Amino acid sequence: METGLTIQQVAQQTGLSIDTLRYYERIGLLEPVGRAQNGHRRYTQHDLAWIDLLIGLRNTGMPRAQMVRFAQLRRQGSATLSERRLMLEQHQHSLEQRMQELEQHMAELQHKIASLKEREAQRDAVSHPTHTSGQTSVNPSDSDPEATKKQ
Repeated sequence: METGLTIQQVAQQTGLSIDTLRYYERIGLLEPVGRAQNGHRRYTQHDLAWIDLLIGLRNTGMPRAQMVRFAQLRRQGSATLSERRLMLEQHQHSLEQRMQELEQHMAELQHKIASLKEREAQRDAVSHPTHTSGQTSVNPSDSDPEATKKQ
């Protein structure tokens, strides 16, 4: 009886395509995967745990070349623990910087949305004024700040 997971099962569990799994093995992200007697790949739980880490690194934007270097260091064993930790810390720092940039972009976007909502409310107030005196006068520049620039 064969043990381990087939490439199809691993692809289904991880969300990676079969081609991606083969590619990861070819470029050295995955160690050569064990084979059954028929030559088909058989993945272990250890392989799956490593693939999950690779997916996580990819999802954080780690460049492929850096991931390959990390995999090479991992294969060298515990002598490279410090170097691997430093790589991850550097990546963490890069990710923190990127998150700060994204937060700034988000604040700018939120400010623009709030500004547009305010302009919409002003436009709607002019378009649908409350009739207190029975007459209203609508100045086009009141509803469109851009119209003031055109005048």
